Amino acid sequence: MSKTALPILLPPNYIPQESSVPHLEWKPSRYRSAPQPPPQDDGKLQELELASARQMLDGKLIKKTRPRRTVDYNGGMGRWTLLRKLRPNSNYVPYMRPSPPYIIDLLPPKAYPDNSSTSLCTKFVHTSTNKIRCPVNVVTWTPEGRRVLTGSTSGEFTLWNGLTFNFETILQAHDTAICTMKFTHSGAYLASADKSGIIKYFEPNMNNLTAWQGSNSREAIRGLSFSPDDQRFATASDDSSVRIWNFQDQRVESTLTGHGWDVKCVEWHPTKGLLVSGSKDNQIKFWDPRTGTVLSTLHQHKNTIQALSWSPNGNMVASASRDQTVRVFDIRAMKEYRILKGHKKEVCSVTWHPVHPILVSGGSEGAILHWELSTPEPTFTQPSAGPRATLSQAHDSNVWSLAFHPLGHLLVSASNDHTTRFWSRERPGDVGSVFSGGGEKPPEVTAQDEDEDPVPGLPGFIGYPGHGGVGHGGASGGRHGGDTPYGGGDGGWYGNSGNAPGINNSGSGGVGSYENGSNTRRGGGYSDAAGSDDNYIPGFGAATQHQENPSFAGRQNGPPSSQQDMYLQDDYGRENRGGGGGGEDWGRGGGGGNRQGRWGPRRGGGRY
Repeated sequence: MSKTALPILLPPNYIPQESSVPHLEWKPSRYRSAPQPPPQDDGKLQELELASARQMLDGKLIKKTRPRRTVDYNGGMGRWTLLRKLRPNSNYVPYMRPSPPYIIDLLPPKAYPDNSSTSLCTKFVHTSTNKIRCPVNVVTWTPEGRRVLTGSTSGEFTLWNGLTFNFETILQAHDTAICTMKFTHSGAYLASADKSGIIKYFEPNMNNLTAWQGSNSREAIRGLSFSPDDQRFATASDDSSVRIWNFQDQRVESTLTGHGWDVKCVEWHPTKGLLVSGSKDNQIKFWDPRTGTVLSTLHQHKNTIQALSWSPNGNMVASASRDQTVRVFDIRAMKEYRILKGHKKEVCSVTWHPVHPILVSGGSEGAILHWELSTPEPTFTQPSAGPRATLSQAHDSNVWSLAFHPLGHLLVSASNDHTTRFWSRERPGDVGSVFSGGGEKPPEVTAQDEDEDPVPGLPGFIGYPGHGGVGHGGASGGRHGGDTPYGGGDGGWYGNSGNAPGINNSGSGGVGSYENGSNTRRGGGYSDAAGSDDNYIPGFGAATQHQENPSFAGRQNGPPSSQQDMYLQDDYGRENRGGGGGGEDWGRGGGGGNRQGRWGPRRGGGRY
């Protein structure tokens, strides 16, 4: 076959022709000089120099102002509201890609009803500490979700901003340690009780309305809970009784007796006329508040019940005990639904996520554990899995109280180590947030980083050092699921299935957070790789190295050792060094007391 050129079938005008005109290069005629910085105002420079000189004369150092970190839910809520109008069908949710820039697409937890992994608040955001350090006994969100209210052993209410986590105000509310406080369901009033049995009413502006003695012999009131219609509330006190009060008249309507020892907690059912109480006699009792009779008694726990919490739908009640277990009971069948073992010491607090079937518990070893209850019921062949997420070093001592934001995107914890900590959801696909099992210890808090007043003229701007996130691990394995370098997990966060069967990991919703632990109010697309400085915020100048190794630096959470021994003793002279088991009434545990009351050694460890 001869090699001949193929015939050209295209018309001549479609065949490209070589141009006879040489190529012309465009050359700019204007703006040929390089960009120049804007001219500096000599007047402003002179004012800054004078201000600097005055501050140096006053002996004050010039404080570098930096924007505060924030976890802002408004963007996600706005996008979700818009999506509900524009989505093609009622079940449509955009797929979340496992990459930090897609944090701008993350929606609130309620947008992912089938993906509870979007509600695991394991990324450390901020530590808030009063100038006068003392253990924080109780924490709650204000009804509108804009602020956090804490009650401490000094009897003080402290109000923290729920967006930027900075200090707002402090109030000496009680003369003794605050043990419990609750807002009414309407949000119109706050009721609190202290260690001497005083009950007080407050308005949302912290105006004290009334106060009266609510227990016999000035015994401590440990629990308080409002009825669904806010007309009544129940209190649990150390005189072994549960009292039902008329809120308007401040009088006792009935006294429920039946516990054999101090009643540590009481919770009113969210919608029904049903009370549940937990006591030092190891029993959980259900009460009819109308007749004052005991409906049922549960004996599953082997030690003091420290905390109780109703699920949002009211079908389950979770209990935390000093026997190191969390138990979930189904009141429809009045049977134990799940027993959760994972704490190394006694469990001090428990709370439910407002949207998803997730339970969070805090222990006296300082750990915070997340449990997912949507997994299949354990059998002999497939025993119950461990916690879905573990923060083993969340605090240095007992975690006395936990509270979720009403939207479910933030968790706040109060501890015996004098700190209040905020935890948010992880950013999607953030490799820098995946640490070894149990998470990493939050960074240290220095004196200038605590609750300082904002700089005049710059509201909301306070210097705060960068900190690394906290990943979860433990039994849950790698966050990305599958065969990641971090180990297979019990289901991927972003649609990748792990090795454990029965976990629902549909790709309908991703995980991460619209909250940034390291960059403030950013929309996404900013790198946060390991080793980058958390103080760098686009538009606010270059970063500065503030710590050589912030991830593993120890915190200075307490005063010197001599004062720390004093702070960590309870009111009966016994020490509480994290375990909370000192001076046990049965003769167990360390740290025996040196005070003998009417009944011998009283409550062991911490608040009790």
